[in-house]
Amino acid sequence: MSGEDQSELARQHRERQAQRAAVERQTAKARRNIMLAAVFGVVVVVGGVVAATTLTGGSDESGDVSAATTPSASATPSASASESAEPSATPSAPANASAITCEYRKDTSGSPAKNVGMPPSKPSLRWKTMTLFTNQGDIVIELATQQAPCTVNSLAFLAKKNFYDNTKCHRLATPENSGLAILQCGDPQAKADGKNPTDGQGSSGYVFNDENLGGMSYGRGTVFMAQAPDASNQNGSQFAISFADDTAQLDSQAAYTPFGTVVKGMEIIDKVAAGGFLVNPEDITGDGGSTAPKIPVVIKNVRLSVK
Repeated sequence: MSGEDQSELARQHRERQAQRAAVERQTAKARRNIMLAAVFGVVVVVGGVVAATTLTGGSDESGDVSAATTPSASATPSASASESAEPSATPSAPANASAITCEYRKDTSGSPAKNVGMPPSKPSLRWKTMTLFTNQGDIVIELATQQAPCTVNSLAFLAKKNFYDNTKCHRLATPENSGLAILQCGDPQAKADGKNPTDGQGSSGYVFNDENLGGMSYGRGTVFMAQAPDASNQNGSQFAISFADDTAQLDSQAAYTPFGTVVKGMEIIDKVAAGGFLVNPEDITGDGGSTAPKIPVVIKNVRLSVK
């Protein structure tokens, strides 16, 4: 082999290395940019069983669940998520809830939390949909309860406890600012004003394990739990809604629990994304809540249903 041939092979080898390094950097950056911004401790607890046909974040004076089957007056039909958001190669789930035990552990990190207790250890597998009633309209999520039973169990518990009522979605990640496309919500302390230094840190006061990793793509329409970068099994109350297939780059190293797909209301997310974001230079985590949406999204209530 001539010296010229050897030089050409060496050049090609360097180019391949550079390409691989660029892909790895992009994936690592994307993973870092999904933040819950806390490190959590471990305490095991056991609770009771959530059993109701429909959960809502409010009750009447008699203690009964209110508006259990009444659809929201503001609900309007909308375009469904794209085909890329549908589950792919979902793993088989246990046949019944008796085969599942969920472990929820106390958060001892000192991060700001809204403590409402612990979910029950035995989940219900009946939940079909979760509706976010927001100031911008209603977002309906078809739940992957069979694949992520403990995640859905936690969401059902928090909805019953009014945890998400009047909370603000604190982070709009776009291809421009992070390489991703998500609206992140679930921090009960967030102000989403581009000024609060602790946006993105708040949680429910407990954590639980990852589920359904690799069971669904993170593309447009997928809803998944958020947790600290390079962390695992540290889910809390925060979740993210993907509004573009840019987020599917996370598929190669699935690390965030996908638990549902938006089936109504994606146009709301699209409108918020098009409105742009506020840069928060005071964000102490670096990216936990540093890009709040300019169009505010306030979750007024969360409801889970078996229909």
